[in-house]
Amino acid sequence: MTDQVENVVTGMLITDGYYLKPSKSTRVLAILDALSRDSSLSQFELGKQLHLSGAMVNQYLKQLQSEGLVEYLPINGKSYNYTLTEEGQQSRQRMFSDYSSETVRLYSTIKEFVLDKLNVLETADKRKLALFGASETCEVVLSALRETSFKVMALLDNDTNKQGQIFNGHVVSAPHVLDQMDCDAVVITSFGKQGEIYEQLKPYSNKRGFQIVRF
Repeated sequence: MTDQVENVVTGMLITDGYYLKPSKSTRVLAILDALSRDSSLSQFELGKQLHLSGAMVNQYLKQLQSEGLVEYLPINGKSYNYTLTEEGQQSRQRMFSDYSSETVRLYSTIKEFVLDKLNVLETADKRKLALFGASETCEVVLSALRETSFKVMALLDNDTNKQGQIFNGHVVSAPHVLDQMDCDAVVITSFGKQGEIYEQLKPYSNKRGFQIVRF
């Protein structure tokens, strides 16, 4: 679980989604974190890496310099290295710790949401599951199921490049294996294509009698 949480934190640090837009503090943390790993990054490279405009990066760097968190070390007359001061390192560590705690709480909330959604299956003693969609969502679902009585019978995906590969300890199979599989429910673990996959699964569900679960 620790590795998964660290991956979530790293991935969310600078993600600019529709609902989870980065705040000013998140952008400051992203800049401090990037510079702690590579002080030779130019303003252009920082902007490209963090999806910020050059003007915004320049504004943040000036603010961080004025606060004593970053210092400019001239390389030549036109370029600088942006190095974190001791106070800047401490600030980055403190901010990253707070950010990680918030992310872990969000991760735990999502797992609780998954288990709540599957509670009706457990109540009906339907514990043999197939998961459809070898994605980041599937990783969270697998983590949520780890300490339950549910049994993952198969992991399915339409992507032929994923089929036959190992995903979190499970071999990814093509959907047609449902024709020979005995499972109680298929859980759609691809948020992006819930409706499309649901329609694809309905003929299998009608034939084999399993339930389809969407989030």
